[in-house]
Amino acid sequence: MKSLFYFLGSLTLAIAAAFFIHHWLQAFDNPGYVLIGIGHWSLETSLVVFTVGLIMAFFVFYMFFRLLGWLLRLPGQIKRRGTHVKFNRSQEALIAGLVDTAEGNWEKAEKVLIKHASHSGAPLIHYLTAARAAQSRGAFDKRDEYLKKAADQAPGSDVAIGLTQAELHLSGNQFEQALETLTKLHSIDPSHATVLKLLHQTYQHIGDWEGLRKLIPSLNTHKVLMEAEIKLLESQAFSQLLKQTAVKGSAEDIQQLWADIPDYVRRMQGISAIYFAAMIDAGAGALIENDLADILSVNLDETLLVLFGSIQSTNTAKQLETAEQWLSSQPDHAVLLTVLGKLSSKNQDAQKAEDYLTRSISIEPTVQAYQLLGDLLYAQGEKDRASQCFKNGLELASAEIVSQIDRVS
Repeated sequence: MKSLFYFLGSLTLAIAAAFFIHHWLQAFDNPGYVLIGIGHWSLETSLVVFTVGLIMAFFVFYMFFRLLGWLLRLPGQIKRRGTHVKFNRSQEALIAGLVDTAEGNWEKAEKVLIKHASHSGAPLIHYLTAARAAQSRGAFDKRDEYLKKAADQAPGSDVAIGLTQAELHLSGNQFEQALETLTKLHSIDPSHATVLKLLHQTYQHIGDWEGLRKLIPSLNTHKVLMEAEIKLLESQAFSQLLKQTAVKGSAEDIQQLWADIPDYVRRMQGISAIYFAAMIDAGAGALIENDLADILSVNLDETLLVLFGSIQSTNTAKQLETAEQWLSSQPDHAVLLTVLGKLSSKNQDAQKAEDYLTRSISIEPTVQAYQLLGDLLYAQGEKDRASQCFKNGLELASAEIVSQIDRVS
């Protein structure tokens, strides 16, 4: 339509110009003539005819070259129009694929996304979304194929592709593959928040507490987790590392790890108990006896009290004396009384041991107190009383088990 207007406009101007010149020259008595000679040929005509012919010839040639230019540009225009149509279709396909993915139509989404990916302005999104759809329907081979095509189509998008790949591996419980991908991404961008977060999740899944321990400073520096989450993660990581080291049974390794743990982590509830228990299991309880006693002199933690009573001390008399000092501040502490009974028994003071254990049971009966008292009485030959203690302990243990079952159900 636009070309038609150009043509009609140009023709109108040409006719108007020819009419004006013809009218203007006709106003003269002698409108003049034009003579053109070429070799033996000559052409003579009036100036009016020549001028009008010249204008019309100019118009014809002008339109001819415009038409020629349009014909030369026509293939490119057709190609651009086709590309534009394909691009629009790819955009529509992307929207449809995203909708199908959200609705759980995985196979349908996958087909429509891949069909139009090559014509899209954002092929990366097509392939990554198709990879997620393939993962959701369990087609892992297709997933990996789409991720490879995404890398080929967008070679500068290593982080985006890698993150998608790692997330898909994690959701498919392929933790080793996820760790391999995330390690590469971490080397590319050590401060990338999402990479750090996924790395921390992967380390937790595979139980790589040493790797997680090294990652914690980065998680804190780059604000990947909240402060409370960081502290909980530190507690978990160092707890697990202490337990793993304890399995090896080397007191030296346990002490070395404890020395590397920050003071504020050591003060977290439960961490010190794991350390002391590990040292006692490694047969090095005497090395931590004084440290444990110092803590208990400030806070009579029940778990630590039990651990103190389990230490194979080189000086059991001093161990008992130290524990008895705490009794003055809390004379009715049932756990402390049980520990005192156990330590008295170690020191061959049966009467004191029986008194402490009896007082403990009167305040709060426990299976351990009954067991210790029963063993003590049996060693003294009081089998009837010992049997009664064992029976009471067994009934108490059974009641506790039933109570736990009721809570669970």
